[in-house]
Amino acid sequence: MPTAFLFDGPETAPITVLLAHGAGAPMDSASMTATAKALAEAGFGVARFEFHYMAARRYGRRKPPPRAETVNPEYIKAIADLRSKGVKGPLIIGGKSMGGRVASMIADEMFSKDEISGLLCLGYPFHPPAKPTQLRTRHLADLRTPTLIFQGTRDEFGTTDEVATYDLSDRIEILWLEDGDHDLKPRKSISGFSSADHLKTLAHAVKAWTERIVR
Repeated sequence: MPTAFLFDGPETAPITVLLAHGAGAPMDSASMTATAKALAEAGFGVARFEFHYMAARRYGRRKPPPRAETVNPEYIKAIADLRSKGVKGPLIIGGKSMGGRVASMIADEMFSKDEISGLLCLGYPFHPPAKPTQLRTRHLADLRTPTLIFQGTRDEFGTTDEVATYDLSDRIEILWLEDGDHDLKPRKSISGFSSADHLKTLAHAVKAWTERIVR
């Protein structure tokens, strides 16, 4: 079955960003939609898609999230289906939380084949909440794909102090968003930043990053 996409941004965008959702919310969640709109306003073409278990929920079939590695083939297929729709040019893959984690597990394979130019993770789930020793970072130590991770400073899936101790590839750049939670949302009354502020920072940073890595 062909992958269904939601598209944002200009059809003539020079770079396309393919995003998968997190474990518990669909591709059209408020967080995913706001991020897609911000990237589109920065000039990117943005495509969102859902893994099968999440798509099934739209038809009343409530399925729990599977183990992340089991949906790797679905992400690879989404890349092929996106290209079959005529999307050309440089491609950045990634996603929110679990979606970014899955993308990170296939990134080097796709990068070595020149299928993608980089990896973009929005709130990477370095470990489950309250389980800091159950790390999901082993494959990140030797990652060869240019990678940009956005992480909130109060993300319970990986704090600044915790992440500083991890063995991560030097191809990975992390941009910390002040007071952001796992959805990168800050508390304006505490931080002075709004969600819109952080999304604007995110979009501008992605643009500057792609200008460096995409040839």
